[in-house]
Amino acid sequence: MDGRDWNKFLLPYQQAVEELKIKYKGLRTELKARDEYAPIEFVTGRVKRISSILEKAKRLSVPLDQIETGIEDIAGIRIMCQFVEDIHRVADLVRMRKDMKVVYEKDYITHYKDSGYRSYHIIVEYPIQTSIGSMPVLAEIQIRTLAMNFWATIEHSLNYKYKEKLPEDVKERLFRAAEAAAKLDEEMSSIRQEIVDAQQDFEGKSGIVRKVLNDIQGLYFFRRVREAAQFQLRFNELWEQEDVWGLTELSGELQEALLRARKGVSDSSSE
Repeated sequence: MDGRDWNKFLLPYQQAVEELKIKYKGLRTELKARDEYAPIEFVTGRVKRISSILEKAKRLSVPLDQIETGIEDIAGIRIMCQFVEDIHRVADLVRMRKDMKVVYEKDYITHYKDSGYRSYHIIVEYPIQTSIGSMPVLAEIQIRTLAMNFWATIEHSLNYKYKEKLPEDVKERLFRAAEAAAKLDEEMSSIRQEIVDAQQDFEGKSGIVRKVLNDIQGLYFFRRVREAAQFQLRFNELWEQEDVWGLTELSGELQEALLRARKGVSDSSSE
């Protein structure tokens, strides 16, 4: 065991994880704001625990003075997708980025592990800016579906319990579960368009509702209390009727009302 300060050693990896999470969460938000389908469902991240780093270094025979390059997943983020097809789209988005360099990729979906494990891994070199200058950090980006992630989480817990020496019956049941998860992903892919259309309809309705309510508040801000109250009553009726077309028309009328309100404030201030 070397005498390094592990808290200081892990700081760059913690920074890398936080920055990578922000970047890919931001990418998801941007795609949705552009009214495009976002292949990213959500993003998580973690820095390996010291005990896990030491165990992996021992297992891979990596000298402790070489763990920065010998262990590539000290920093890691996980990008979850709804469909298998989304995984390849996200991988393309990772490759396109100029703020990180792809070192290599591991496709455990096409070539899944004997255990049944499926996921897509990309090792990247990500430069972070520290108080003493730029520092390249290796990080692993795991891309998987929700079904793959559920299975992998269970497998990880069992491996921890049995210290990676799973009984044969547990291995067999886990493998069957992995096959079932893959079948689920296959079924979801077969109705992908129907699911995406339904989600986009929901997002569209939610967006209209949010806009209408914000614009009603805007009228209150301009002290158009009576007008705002009338719009609120109409919104309540349309919402009860689930009349999306009516809400869309109401949104247009609200925009005109806000323009009049702003014009009224501008005219009065110029007198």
